[in-house]
Amino acid sequence: MHPTKRRIIFADKKGIGELKLLGKWDIQTIDEKLIKRVRIVKRADGFYVQFCVKIDSTVTAPQTSNQVGIDLGLEYFYSDSNGNHEENPRFLRKAEKDIKRSQRKIYKKKKGSSGRRKARGVYARKHLRVTRQRNEHAKRLARNLTLANAMVVLENLNVSGLVKNHKLAKSITDASWYLFRQWLEYFGSKFGRQVIAVPPHYTSQECSNCGIRTDISLSTRTHSCSHCGHTEQRDINAAKVILARANGRGGHPQSHASGVVASTSIGSNTD
Repeated sequence: MHPTKRRIIFADKKGIGELKLLGKWDIQTIDEKLIKRVRIVKRADGFYVQFCVKIDSTVTAPQTSNQVGIDLGLEYFYSDSNGNHEENPRFLRKAEKDIKRSQRKIYKKKKGSSGRRKARGVYARKHLRVTRQRNEHAKRLARNLTLANAMVVLENLNVSGLVKNHKLAKSITDASWYLFRQWLEYFGSKFGRQVIAVPPHYTSQECSNCGIRTDISLSTRTHSCSHCGHTEQRDINAAKVILARANGRGGHPQSHASGVVASTSIGSNTD
């Protein structure tokens, strides 16, 4: 590292040499003994130097006994057992028209030309923006949920299997359920919270009041139990069922080989 300026020198005989670093971090002021890893990554909008730095975390989670169940969906990003809905941002759907326009411009340029190369760059940067929007959205929601609740319960969804449904694949991918779960598990480990995954079977059909299952179609958005007469918005009812399954069967976070505390998957083999 340069002693005074925001610059880094690579002396590994790869021909990289000295690079000027842009950004707000005064990385040159950090003790080099605390820098554990440095790597260069290429993105559609340029090159980035990533630093892995050892620091002591100063974030402390408030004491709480709150528990929440969340039902992931497409109409809403998720609905929770407290009756709240989080809107689905649909980042790809909103940017799709602009992305397709930039894609068509690629084929209007001559193969091998600088214009075609620039058009590909514009197209790639638009996709990169959507990816970053999804990541920041999932990170923000996961952090808020784990800070506000001692236990967060969600469905153990097989996302890779769900995207095989070609009618819903784009919408499911746009929702980024798996990314959201990864951030929940990360912040759960960081703040010492429980993140529990329960079997997803029949959560939309089971009544949160009496437990009796009622066959309803996907288009029916209100759960109405024929046994006890309980009526509730379908996704909120499912979120309550999800929370009840965790409380009824228990479960504790477990450590995986990666060293990250992942969510417990109740009712499945997590070895």
